[in-house]
Parts: sequence; structure tokens; C-alpha cells
Amino acid sequence: HGLITTRWGKEMPCDGIIAVNDKAANNKILKEAYIAATEDKKTFVWTMDHFNKVKDKVLNSSTRYFLITKNPLDMKTILVDWKFKPSDVKTVNVGPGNDRDGAIKLGDNQSFTQDEADAFEDIEKAGYKVDFALLPDQRIGNWDRFKSKFGY
Repeated sequence: HGLITTRWGKEMPCDGIIAVNDKAANNKILKEAYIAATEDKKTFVWTMDHFNKVKDKVLNSSTRYFLITKNPLDMKTILVDWKFKPSDVKTVNVGPGNDRDGAIKLGDNQSFTQDEADAFEDIEKAGYKVDFALLPDQRIGNWDRFKSKFGY
């Protein structure tokens, strides 16, 4: 995800990147890989618990951060359950989703489970648009295009 984050970080206006992922934050090699991939931006790799503790500081900072999570459930927790609401963010981009049992394929390397679909629906109900794109020039559509596959 470091390379994808680097590409999105160049396309989106941001001063820094926050990757929220318990596994990466607790693994020195993964953490260093994220940070090394974004050499020109201030980069943090935090656990969900740590992000929850500092989320208000992030919101009140003048630094514009690009927030990335490993999965839609964590993003839903941050945006919906914890009510993290950056005033200038209207779209949540969804990148890769591995093919796995119970997942519905939406596009190349973009397969999602019903639980993840429920998270997309909740994120949209919280006022965001959910858009599916591995990279800025590889967009396959928004949640409205795919939600009927999950019963919405």
C-alpha cells in the first residue's frame, strides 16, 4: 500500500499521510515501508486506539492529512462511529479489496464482503460519497453503481 499511498498523496492536496492499521503500526518493517514510500510528506502509522486518542488534534491541526486504512470497517469506525468529520472531505476513496470467500467482485482487485458493503452504506449515510479507484486514473464507479449487488 505504500506505493499506492505515494501516488494518491501526490494527486490529493495534502501535507502529510496518516495510515491507521494495527498490524502495520505494530510491525517495525511494515511501518518503515509506509514511511519510506512517502519520503516527501510527514507520515504517521498508528493503531486504531492511538488514532482515536489523537483524532481531535488531527482535526484541529492546520496540516492537511491524507487518511488511509487497510479496510473499510476501520474507515467506517473512524468516520461514522467516532464521528471524525474533516470539513473539507466529501469523498472516501476505496482502493484494493482482495478476492476471498464471500466477497463480490466489483473490478480488478476490488472485491468486498457484505460487512464491508454495510460499512460503505454507513459511510454514505454519514454524508460522504464512496468512490472505487485503485489509482486516480483507475476509477470504476461510486457506491450507487454497486450497492444493489449487496441488497441496497
